[in-house]
This record gives sequence, C-alpha cells and structure tokens, in this order.
Amino acid sequence: NVLENAEGFKIEVAAPGLAKNDFKIELNNNVLTISSEKEAKNVDENEKFIRREFSYSSFHRSFSLPESVNQDKIKANQKDGILTIEIPKRDEAKEKPKREIKIL
Repeated sequence: NVLENAEGFKIEVAAPGLAKNDFKIELNNNVLTISSEKEAKNVDENEKFIRREFSYSSFHRSFSLPESVNQDKIKANQKDGILTIEIPKRDEAKEKPKREIKIL
C-alpha cells in the first residue's frame, strides 16, 4: 500500500513471518528499494532415511520518489508482520492552509 497525505507518504508491506533483520531498504538516486531474502532448512533424520526440505522466499520492490520528499528523514518500522516506511515531504512541498487575501 502506498498512501499520501499532506505531511508525506507511507508505504506498507505485509510480510508475515519476517523479522526486521530480514529486510534491506536502500535509497539510491531517488529510488527507494525494499528487498528481503529468507532461507529455511528443515532436516529430519530417522533410522532409515534423511529428509531435507529447503525453502527460499524473496521479494524486491522499487519506488521512484518525487523531488518533494525529505530523504534525510525517512523512517522504517516493522510490527506485527507489517513493514511501514514513512517518507515525509519537504516543508516547501507541504500543502499550505487555505487563506483569504484581502483586496487593498
């Protein structure tokens, strides 16, 4: 999910089963990249056989950010299987409140 409000943007990525250490977030030339790779191994040894299962999961997603964002204040948080990235807008890019201009 990508959400925009007057203060900035918010990206939400549903990633159940992944910890915050499983993610890699990079910013390069106004492109924000979120990626994750996870490998799981399951070995079951019995008297007569050995069973091995390997599971790999990965994803990679890139977003082009507008010039109006404040790249130095991007924050990320992971909670309850959801990675949330908050991307604030620069002060000059935020919407100004409506005001009336008096005619002199």
